[in-house]
Amino acid sequence: MSNNALKRTEPDLSHHDLSFSFSRFLKSDGNLTRLFIIMVFVFIMMSILSPHTFLSIDSFSSMAFQFPEIGILALAMMLTMISGGIDLSIVGTANLTSILAAMVMVKFIPPDASAGISILWTMLAVIVSMVTGMICGLLNGFAVGKIGIPPILVTLGSMQLYMGLAVVLTKGQAITGLPAAFSGIGNGSLAGIPVPLILFAVCIALMYILLNRRPYGIKLQLLGTNPTASRYSGINNTNVLLKTYAISGLLAAIAGLVIIAHTNSAKADYGTSYILQAILIAVMGGVNPNGGFGKIAGIVMAVLTLQFLSSGLNALHVGNFFKDFIWGIVLILVMVINVLSSKIKWGRRRHRIT
Repeated sequence: MSNNALKRTEPDLSHHDLSFSFSRFLKSDGNLTRLFIIMVFVFIMMSILSPHTFLSIDSFSSMAFQFPEIGILALAMMLTMISGGIDLSIVGTANLTSILAAMVMVKFIPPDASAGISILWTMLAVIVSMVTGMICGLLNGFAVGKIGIPPILVTLGSMQLYMGLAVVLTKGQAITGLPAAFSGIGNGSLAGIPVPLILFAVCIALMYILLNRRPYGIKLQLLGTNPTASRYSGINNTNVLLKTYAISGLLAAIAGLVIIAHTNSAKADYGTSYILQAILIAVMGGVNPNGGFGKIAGIVMAVLTLQFLSSGLNALHVGNFFKDFIWGIVLILVMVINVLSSKIKWGRRRHRIT
């Protein structure tokens, strides 16, 4: 089938009616319904266990500054998982790109620099970080799409590569002294709304348009569902994979910038637990680990659920190691529930047919 024929068969989503009932939206997807119930349950439980700390204004403000960075990484993970792969290098990419941005700012912005010079070099550092993130993603996409190496092996290797480069560049030390104008990305607010939350909302909107309003989204889902059928339908699988991993690297770079702006320093080992959390959020949000399916709404609810759980456990003074243990249990339980639900649903369909 030619590319022109493919374009003719793609549904026109440009004039899709965006108005819908929330209850109808939940009913259309059983996983979203379960996830919504889990999110509400976790919120209520944490409110009961630690009402004074968890339900405070300071707690909600802290959440709004915390979850966007892992949320952006989860979007990157979701994208590669829809393609039928995975990106274990997102944290390594985030750290490497943010270190490069920090080095540019520390080297070229003197303490007595004017506001104009500071903003100019800060913008250049952000561009360097984002371009580097896309290059890191393209390297992954080339190895997966062109060479044919399994994504888990490619990104596991590139994770070690990017982390190693980050350690070499910093010699294992943290880079500090970032300009105040840059720290506003991680700690500032616009009209009372935290800047990281605004960036997360922008990433959500762009990803939604990319997956639901552009031909790329249809091609990506078809590739993740059946690469052979995708190829015979005229889709260039290699190009789709290159775009997918490049966008994943770009999102990782944005998350890295938010992380170092929030901590006002850059280091090679920041966010080491974020890989597990990003996978947990993606799977919990309904992304098919085998590829082909994933919804932005699921990612958002999964991020909020995990943040409620994390903040509640912090309010209860639960240690980080125990939190990792709980997240691992949640990940396994969610996968078991999803598999059992799919089997029950398939069994009911077969029963109706027979």
